[in-house]
Amino acid sequence: MANPTRRIGVVLFQLGGPDTPQAIEPFLFNLFCDPDIIDFPFARIGRKPLAKLISTTRAKKVQHHYSSIGGASPIRRFTEQQAAALQQRLRGAGIDAHCFVAMRYWHPFTAEAVEQLRAADCDEVVLLPLYPQYSSTTTGSSLNEWRRLFCDDVPVQVVETFYRHPLYLDSLVAKIDEALARFPESGCPEIVFSAHSVPVSVIEKGDPYQRQIEETVELVMRRGGWPHRYRLCYQSKVGASKWLQPSLHRTIRDLAAERVRDVCVVPIAFVSDHVETLGEIEHEARAEAVSLGIQQFEMTSGLNDSPRFIGALADLVVTAIGIDSDQASDAERLVAAD
Repeated sequence: MANPTRRIGVVLFQLGGPDTPQAIEPFLFNLFCDPDIIDFPFARIGRKPLAKLISTTRAKKVQHHYSSIGGASPIRRFTEQQAAALQQRLRGAGIDAHCFVAMRYWHPFTAEAVEQLRAADCDEVVLLPLYPQYSSTTTGSSLNEWRRLFCDDVPVQVVETFYRHPLYLDSLVAKIDEALARFPESGCPEIVFSAHSVPVSVIEKGDPYQRQIEETVELVMRRGGWPHRYRLCYQSKVGASKWLQPSLHRTIRDLAAERVRDVCVVPIAFVSDHVETLGEIEHEARAEAVSLGIQQFEMTSGLNDSPRFIGALADLVVTAIGIDSDQASDAERLVAAD
């Protein structure tokens, strides 16, 4: 049983994103240098040259995505807002919480979060990756980097997934309701769930990501109770290898061919707005949809620091540190508050 007076460090993990146009290529280089992303025989020798080649090529392709959203990713700002809101929520529940942000591929890097955590002299640590579904390429990579850098003699609790959490699901339903309300009452838009794709080879090794994405979609549709048709697709493929399909672009073409005129896209694997939502979906996919004759195209906004989502994160922390319901009447009230 946790002692509520103990100092609790909470580390929020994200992939990160370039904060200037000049940071796009080094950000991508860091990503493709990750052994949890790129792994092959003799990778220790060839990974960096390959990462340099991919990042140089990829940077030119994604430059327009970043240009369309102001030249940089907002993911650091949104993640820091989530950390601040979570810290405030937990402290309001009587928990001496200190929240830190650890980005995998750009500032603030994991090493920076480690130093901040040590300076805070916490008695217990909760690792909270902001990926609802588990993949070795996201949650796994972030946790591996943390374990390489942090071996201190402090109790550590880990939250590996939260895609089934009721408040998380409620936060998604609320965002979908907001987007659906922008369509005429007489309309019945098709709901398109879009998740970040991963290589099929990763899934074939036992990664649970695809199964958990599919389950998330079913849980959200059941909780929302909408009569709309829906489908799942994937986005952000890189390279020539086989990735999860169908792609977002293929799906938009299929919808247009089926004479679907109203579409609501839900970024189901992301918890904050960033280049893949604001650039790839809201800008590029929207333009493609309009050019193909789709009349109304809407995207749900990111969960960001919405009260329900922060409530979900707070409840995950409360559960991880072992505060039971008898101890946490105030915590429960504040965690669940809208």
